[in-house]
Amino acid sequence: MKSASRLVIMILTVLSGMWLAQGIEAQSPEQQAIGDAAAALGGRERIAAVRTLLLEGQGKDFSFGQGARPDEMGSQSDPWKVTGYRRAYDLTAGRARFEQTRVSLDAFYAGPDPAKSVQGIDGSVVYNVAESGNAVRVWGRQDVDARQVEIARHPITLVRAAFDPAAKVANARTQGSERLVDITLPAGPTVTLAIDAATKLPARIVWTSDVSLIGDAPIETRFADYRTVDGFQLPTRLTTRIDRWLSADIRIRSQTVNGDVGNLAAPPNVAAAKPPGTPSPIRVDAEEVAKGVWYMTGQTHHSVLVEFEDHLALVEAPSEARTLAVIAKARELRPNKPLTTLIETHHHGDHTGGVRAAVSEGLTRIVAHRSIQPFLEELLKRPHTIVPDALARKPQSKRVTFTAVDDQLVIQDRAMAVHLYHVLDSAHADTNLLVYFPTGRVLTDADLFFPDDQRTVNATDDQGHATFIHSLLLNINYRKLQVDRLMPIHGKLVPYDRFLEANMLLASMLSAQDPR
Repeated sequence: MKSASRLVIMILTVLSGMWLAQGIEAQSPEQQAIGDAAAALGGRERIAAVRTLLLEGQGKDFSFGQGARPDEMGSQSDPWKVTGYRRAYDLTAGRARFEQTRVSLDAFYAGPDPAKSVQGIDGSVVYNVAESGNAVRVWGRQDVDARQVEIARHPITLVRAAFDPAAKVANARTQGSERLVDITLPAGPTVTLAIDAATKLPARIVWTSDVSLIGDAPIETRFADYRTVDGFQLPTRLTTRIDRWLSADIRIRSQTVNGDVGNLAAPPNVAAAKPPGTPSPIRVDAEEVAKGVWYMTGQTHHSVLVEFEDHLALVEAPSEARTLAVIAKARELRPNKPLTTLIETHHHGDHTGGVRAAVSEGLTRIVAHRSIQPFLEELLKRPHTIVPDALARKPQSKRVTFTAVDDQLVIQDRAMAVHLYHVLDSAHADTNLLVYFPTGRVLTDADLFFPDDQRTVNATDDQGHATFIHSLLLNINYRKLQVDRLMPIHGKLVPYDRFLEANMLLASMLSAQDPR
């Protein structure tokens, strides 16, 4: 009897070993990679038991598309100091709230108060909270997908999401010292998780998204400086890049697992909100300020239409929608002259976001500072497949040509003359140009003088902005320009005396603040 029992035990032991071996063999490379990452972080069961997560820290943020030079679109030339960084997750309810408070370290963007942003997600409800406390629901597909990715932009939340039966894990592969797997999140977007082959810890998450200025672009967050927190291995440094440009560098100072994160539910009015209707048409007002020169206004970023003898030129292409609306208005004003030329004041994204749209409409001669040409050439070549833009929808067969401005350039014919001057010693953008119209003695600048902007009216609160206004005066005097009116890209048409008064006010302010 005993020998029979021993035989049964031996058989069961062999069978259990075979079943275990089969289970190991049946595990896919993707499951193995995710399982290894979970074990390195603290264990699958413990990760599945995480109810809440709270991260708090500080660091730096960088405004993408606003660097001083075209090769540093998200560089340290335009930093913001992040004084408050808080990310709260309620993983059992599928909710999160991301808060950030920052202060500009760049004189141009400096303001009297820190800027605070609050973003929330509650299941499929995505919303933003203004500093007034009013919450507004976000509806755009790309924005919603981005927020779904945002809730997974942490090793714990991402690996936890990968274990969800509704998630799909595929395409395991090796790249250098990393193992990569693609994870299609339960809400839909697909991200790539890179796992360090040696430590098995998640090294980074990558998501390919549409960035309006540059099109299809990888957005990567790297996880580094892991520390032990409540038995978990958690990163304390999060570094984010948009394509090759640095976007944020955050140090996590405090992390709490399964603590109190407060109520992260979306406000009832936000959850009940209905999708917006058809947006209103973009307003474009045209004022002829001199013969053949129209000031195209209506929003925060203006353009200028210039009439030559046999063609039209446009100064500035701020965004796709705005540029297309301005071009349509230009064709109403002069339907019998082709619009062929685009003049760009500088490379910043809010001034070049419509370049591709302009090219799609036949503006295939681009005039800009010489150093901006490689950047613009790259913009025109980049794919826009995720969200096809105007140029992707309407490719231009005619070759784009560039006219470079070094120190100065005159474009003229018998009907019109436009003088372009490189802005010297600009702390804002190395590529900045002044556009001067001898006819009418009108000068256009971008990002140097903002008539009636609060930073100009309350100049004593903004010494940095005073520097830009004074720089414009120095450049005007150096070029010996005879100016009667300023027609800025931001602001409104003003007499030159108004500009001189602002300079006098700012000079007095700077003198009063001089400790000498």
